[in-house]
Amino acid sequence: MSYTQLTEVERYQVHTFLKPGYEHNRMAEELNRSPSTISRELKRNRGLRGYRPAQAWRFADKRKPSHRHTPIEEVT
Repeated sequence: MSYTQLTEVERYQVHTFLKPGYEHNRMAEELNRSPSTISRELKRNRGLRGYRPAQAWRFADKRKPSHRHTPIEEVT
């Protein structure tokens, strides 16, 4: 199973779906995502003022691991 984060557009759609009170299952269906993905997104990226897409992106970005590779020097 391949995992991909929600895109910026999807995060704004989730925010839009929250206003009229969509259930997680309905949001997932609309976005062609798993309901657990929506549930985790809302749980992990909710701030003091609720779910906000730009803030959600910052929270998710902070959790990303840093993949800085140090080049190995060749011994001659």
